Amino acid sequence: MQTTAKVVNALTDRSDCLIVTAFGNQQWSPAAEALENQAGQLAALCKRDGFKGKEGETLLLSTPEGTSAKRVLVLGLGSATPKAASFQRALGKAVEALKNTPVKSLTLCLKGVTVEDRDLRWTARQVAYTLGLSQYRFTRFKSRNVDPSPFAPSKVTLGCAKKSQTAEIEAGLLEGVALAKGTNLTRELGDLPGNVCTPSYLATEARKLARNQKKLSVKVLDEKQMKELGMGSLLSVSAGSDEPAKLIVMEYKGAAKTEAPVVLVGKGITFDTGGISLKPGAGMDEMKFDMCGAASVFGCIKSLIELQPKLNVVAVVAAAENMPSGGATKPGDIVTSMSGQTIEVLNTDAEGRLVLCDALTYVERFKPKAVVDVATLTGACVIALGNHATGLYSNRDELADALLSAGETAGDRAWRMPLWDEYQKQLDSNFADMANIGGREAGSVTAACFLSRFADKYPWAHLDIAGTAWRSGAAKGATGRPVPLLMHYLLSQTS
Repeated sequence: MQTTAKVVNALTDRSDCLIVTAFGNQQWSPAAEALENQAGQLAALCKRDGFKGKEGETLLLSTPEGTSAKRVLVLGLGSATPKAASFQRALGKAVEALKNTPVKSLTLCLKGVTVEDRDLRWTARQVAYTLGLSQYRFTRFKSRNVDPSPFAPSKVTLGCAKKSQTAEIEAGLLEGVALAKGTNLTRELGDLPGNVCTPSYLATEARKLARNQKKLSVKVLDEKQMKELGMGSLLSVSAGSDEPAKLIVMEYKGAAKTEAPVVLVGKGITFDTGGISLKPGAGMDEMKFDMCGAASVFGCIKSLIELQPKLNVVAVVAAAENMPSGGATKPGDIVTSMSGQTIEVLNTDAEGRLVLCDALTYVERFKPKAVVDVATLTGACVIALGNHATGLYSNRDELADALLSAGETAGDRAWRMPLWDEYQKQLDSNFADMANIGGREAGSVTAACFLSRFADKYPWAHLDIAGTAWRSGAAKGATGRPVPLLMHYLLSQTS
């Protein structure tokens, strides 16, 4: 998708679709007002169809008088100064209104629109991001030919009031395109079935990302190497599977070697049956999404490659398949983690924390500036927060605040949860240093408490994305979250 910013004349624009905005109460943007003054048609058409300019209202007009564009979409914003969330929702409605319309070139006029508490760069980024997400369709396994979406603009122009604004807007557009590419990669990896997207497949995809990329290097540890490092906790999860586990390490080096990296750690359970603690059959197909934490880490690396920012990022993916078999770990088994701490496995379906804890110990070698792990970790987080907010835990207030702020800016929000010492005792074991579950109460909190025992040597945060990483039902599929949150945080760390 080619993007550009320029001063646009709504009367002479020749795109397949021109988007102009309305603000309610018969208030028009300058572009819409120009069309009305030219042909005197727009207000009458809006009145005929009951269009009032409320947030997310749309009116699509074919070959309208007063412009050279093939179509005009009037988009209601409700206000000339909409809130960020309102603006994001309205953009989504515009895409929805055009989804069955053949549009290759699109012009969006935003003169007269100021998103509350946001600059032009943010606005442009959100436009490009929303349009980029609309390009994603998962059709890889459709045996019949699938017609491409008619709404797939290859050229997007964002109109601005002054030529001096184009540089800021174009920077935002480039960021939005890169963010969309990373998010769409995350969605695709999440949507792949477990018989395709295995730990070995993820390792191959990591190597593909690194091809011809001077700033990205990849190392993949196999089970023999992990055993030599003492990763008994991670390997206890893959013990019942024919698919070997992989520890995938991607290093993006965009800054000086002396600059400490931010480390992202992704849970990559490519399919989770629950192991011996077998899950119910209904809905188990959705356990292919249990690697969405890993997928989001891949998405961030993809966006970093596109943008080439000046920072160092290490992405570590702990990939394994959790299966029941004669060799699988059993409830009551005790395993030794890379840190030397022993774990009584009371429930083999609490496997994500078992792979993550060894990865969290492994990343100490990078002397990180901060570590953020991302995992579809607990159903308890879904009960607590639903699918609106990601659960956030951290051992540093400064890191937690930075992530919360990034989520607000990106529209990919998180909510901070408690990480108090009072919860730690729920992990007590009679036979080992700790148990891998803490009982029914506060399940998301005790899972984070478990991980915190392996992350005390650096600033650390845990994102529980079990409620936000995918949707169920008729719209089943990976969402790509929390790539926007993570990328806004990473870009805020640039030197």
